[in-house]
Amino acid sequence: MAVIECVPNFSEGRRQPVLDALAGAVSGVEGVRLLDVQADPDHNRSVLTFVGQAPAVLAAAMAAVTTATELIDMEEHQGSHPRIGATDVVPFVPIAGATLADCAELARRLGSMIAEQLAIPVYLYGAAATSPERAVLADLRRGQYEGLKTEIALPERRPDFGPARMHPTAGATVVGARLPMVAYNVYLQGGDLRLAKAIARRIRERNGGLPGVQAIGLTVESGEVQVSMNLLDTSRTSIWRAFSEVARLAAEAGAVAVRSEIVGLVTMGAVAGALAEAIACPDLTSAQILESHLLGPEGSVR
Repeated sequence: MAVIECVPNFSEGRRQPVLDALAGAVSGVEGVRLLDVQADPDHNRSVLTFVGQAPAVLAAAMAAVTTATELIDMEEHQGSHPRIGATDVVPFVPIAGATLADCAELARRLGSMIAEQLAIPVYLYGAAATSPERAVLADLRRGQYEGLKTEIALPERRPDFGPARMHPTAGATVVGARLPMVAYNVYLQGGDLRLAKAIARRIRERNGGLPGVQAIGLTVESGEVQVSMNLLDTSRTSIWRAFSEVARLAAEAGAVAVRSEIVGLVTMGAVAGALAEAIACPDLTSAQILESHLLGPEGSVR
């Protein structure tokens, strides 16, 4: 049985009735298991995680996007995280018995459905991208919702599906396929936004930093600053290494990395890799974690 994960991000993290409606749209689809709902009021953003076989996952993703379109108005949205739409990004991830190519095909199907049924412009990224220039999510979100409104009709910014104009309330959406990754934030104390952005520039891979790391510096609603990261391949850069490097650079500037957070779910392999590096135990693997021998691919007890 092929199991695919879907991890849509929505531009809403404060209104509980909207979060409940999004979760209900997913869990109401037979054959889908909703694993997690995580809302961040500072970013004003939520992340849902669900798994199932391809047809059910596709149906649940479309149900959630439809609900978000009905309930989220981007003209009123404010939040510190980059975003271009009510449903900001929908990645499909192969978990068991599925390939990245399978997920890319699912992304193309969902993108076409969103455009045809909801008249929302859709961009494809990751393994589903139509060109190398569109593979990186941050590039597609350049300028965010406000900037894309003025640029979407430009040839280089035209969507892959749908009209070359923003939906009046739902904006635009990015859909794609990727391998499991970790969304990871580190909070700084004694530093400002300039420092957070400087650290982000130094650690991101495209600037010669840590392998497989994307990073930005943000100020959240509480006034705290953070280095927000996507760890695309924890076999190349573990969670521990990412935290340690941010902490080191912060200390050089007289600041402290006081805490961190993982957004959404994380694989057992990523946790084992971080622990192995932190305790200098390079031979530690997820196979040595008891629960890995008890749980099936969807988290059910064998």
